[in-house]
Amino acid sequence: MTNTLVLYFSATGTTKKVAEKVAEKLNADIAEIHPVTPYTDDDLNWHDESTRATVEQKQEHDGRVPIKDDLPSLDNYDNVVIGHPIWWGIPPRLIATTIDTLNLNGKHLATFGTSSSTGYDRAQSNIERTIKENNYNVELNKGNVLNSQSAIDSWLNSLSLAR
Repeated sequence: MTNTLVLYFSATGTTKKVAEKVAEKLNADIAEIHPVTPYTDDDLNWHDESTRATVEQKQEHDGRVPIKDDLPSLDNYDNVVIGHPIWWGIPPRLIATTIDTLNLNGKHLATFGTSSSTGYDRAQSNIERTIKENNYNVELNKGNVLNSQSAIDSWLNSLSLAR
């Protein structure tokens, strides 16, 4: 059994493709994070201030979006990698819910985002805040935007994961 799990949320399929590449390179297990209510194309229209994703992303720091209770147990994993799109400069609010739900104590955590126009600094701060809110004792790696094979390879080489 591998000691790494890649969890991902992908509304359009872009993050799923990257997560599959990351899991393959790490010889990791992979699982999808499912929102309780799936996103429609209309929900994701960032040009409309009233769409679901826009409203969710503009919540205060403690904003959360419910996820299905179908995440795998972390008992057999030392490393957890979480992939997500970047919406409005940060992870979708359901990523905070995911972190709240998991017991990350003692784990090595790495996160990555997919975006064609945004860096990872605000997303990293968001992840760090959520880890702190949960009082987790976790080794958090520096995340990155993964939008090419070279970015994936470079980021994977930078990670400090348990062997």
